[in-house]
Amino acid sequence: MAPMPPRERTASSPLDDVSKAIIEQLQQDGRRPYAAIGKAVGLSEAAVRQRVQRLQDTGIMQIVAVTDPLQVGFARAAMIGIRVDGDAEAVADELEEMPEVDYLVVCAGSFDILAEIVAEDDEHLLELINRRIRAITGVRSTETFVYLKLRKQLYNWGTR
Repeated sequence: MAPMPPRERTASSPLDDVSKAIIEQLQQDGRRPYAAIGKAVGLSEAAVRQRVQRLQDTGIMQIVAVTDPLQVGFARAAMIGIRVDGDAEAVADELEEMPEVDYLVVCAGSFDILAEIVAEDDEHLLELINRRIRAITGVRSTETFVYLKLRKQLYNWGTR
């Protein structure tokens, strides 16, 4: 899996109702034609195309194919809670470079960082945790939550 390119966050005004409606249409079907979206939200096809491009250019929205890693050959997926001594952002910078990390957050609570990873098998998972993640300067401890079965994966939040 290719890592997502870093995005710069900028302060912007909240989304208007039309942009939210466009996002909701695309969350239901990322391949929905712009003409159909326009009809649903009351805009022309060209206006929808421009809004979608603007939403993508500003980093508000991405249109991607989402897969279940377990169904496409990655036999092991896990969430790793990481406790850090010192700068959590510096540790996150190193984790961000690992292609196996597909979700990464700096957080508050029992862990300083949560990293979702996909691995080819248990040996690959062990190598990631033992030789790569724990070897990062500042990593104090890790706790691994191995996924046994993906039951629900939605990406339709964020517009209400």
